[in-house]
Amino acid sequence: MQLKLYNSLTGEKEIFKPILEGNVGMYVCGPTVYSNVHLGNVRTFLSFDFIYRTLMHLGYKVRYVRNITDAGHLTDDGNVDNDRFVKQTRLEKLEPMEIVQKYTVDFHKVLEMFNLLPPNIEPTATGHIVEQIELTQKLIERGFAYESNGSVYFDVLEYNKRGLNYGELSKRNIEELFANTRDLDGQGEKKNPQDFALWKKASPAHIMRWNSPWGEGFPGWHLECTAMSTKYLGEKFDIHGGGMDLKFPHHECEIAQGKACNDIAPVNYWMHANMLTMNSQRMSKSTGNYILPMQLVTGENDFFEKPFHPSIVRFCFLQAHYRSVLDISNDAMIASEKGFIRLMEAMKVLNSITPDNGKQSEFNLQEWKNKCYDALNDDFNSPILIAHLFEAVKYIFALNDGKETISSEDLEDLKSTLHAFIFDVLGLQNIEENNNEKLDQTLKVLIELRNQARKSKNFDLSDQIRDKLLAEGIELKDGRDGTTYVLN
Repeated sequence: MQLKLYNSLTGEKEIFKPILEGNVGMYVCGPTVYSNVHLGNVRTFLSFDFIYRTLMHLGYKVRYVRNITDAGHLTDDGNVDNDRFVKQTRLEKLEPMEIVQKYTVDFHKVLEMFNLLPPNIEPTATGHIVEQIELTQKLIERGFAYESNGSVYFDVLEYNKRGLNYGELSKRNIEELFANTRDLDGQGEKKNPQDFALWKKASPAHIMRWNSPWGEGFPGWHLECTAMSTKYLGEKFDIHGGGMDLKFPHHECEIAQGKACNDIAPVNYWMHANMLTMNSQRMSKSTGNYILPMQLVTGENDFFEKPFHPSIVRFCFLQAHYRSVLDISNDAMIASEKGFIRLMEAMKVLNSITPDNGKQSEFNLQEWKNKCYDALNDDFNSPILIAHLFEAVKYIFALNDGKETISSEDLEDLKSTLHAFIFDVLGLQNIEENNNEKLDQTLKVLIELRNQARKSKNFDLSDQIRDKLLAEGIELKDGRDGTTYVLN
């Protein structure tokens, strides 16, 4: 079974052939950390987490790089008021790097909540200023970039004159791009309106700035990813991923920068996750059709009737293929919750099944496993995989009702296979086990607080903790080896 994936560059599914056999270099554009990560971002990162998990499950050694954009998100018109970091520093009255730290921590907390694995490397744009300056200098030396009034721009027209094709990823015609683009830079710094900034001169009001051969400034957004991806994965690597909205101009510019610098296409396979909508409408703060990830989990919103555990949200997201638009609604979340509960119930029932080596089952385990792997190998088709998992769920309940049989060997195989698909590949978590673990940790904290109260002779507080827990059906027992608890 060969892995096939959809290459956005060619518009076709292709057999995956890594540059180095058995190894995968994968770069995914990370967040711009000036505000809370939104649910659409979570959908994108969750999609590539599933892809990352699948590649590892299929036996590949993966170097997964996902960046943090903490500078350089200024529009090409050079207006400091359009810089998202500057806007947020004024709004919250914080230093830029305080904004960066605050929302980087939020990003990590949210992704951990949804059980996303961390990347192998997570570089930041501000940590790679030197590399970005070096790339800019190289592009100038090779005639693909020019300095203008302290800023440096990539020369798109020159790039195309040399037989290269700016627009190949997004399938845009260069003549149409020039015809339909007006020069937003009123000072006329650019040779052509479509030229994009590699380095921008910092205005007096701009806070984040670095020294460069062209004066004080900051890097262009597109340059950051080229600098970080090539540093950690090489001039050419296997997979570059991101949201569909990044295809143009961001990823288009990355291709141009890579080819202009190194005379080689930087990426073999471009992959893009599609949009997330809510109640069949685009999510937008301006329309009010908007919800943060934490609000979906806590239930503090006006769109959903109840809170939903992060694993149920994850399960809902994976029921749509990463290249399909995913629409979430109250009904969709309720349906996902029911499906998730049934899946977990089946796993619990499976542990109580007694094998029967004397009878032949109608369920062909090997054929079922092949179908599951066919789904994974067919461009990471999570909804088809999930559909096949529920074929196994139906079989498990038939086993439990005595309507089906399974040999001891097949039983162990089914257990290990389902565990791998559900927990390792899909990345779901057993809510019941997770809640028990949290209860245990909480009770340990309360027991420690009670012990401290007893040591300080605050017996009123000590008794109060014991009595309130007892009222909730939790009995504390003091012994020679310490305090334990019993659930009544």
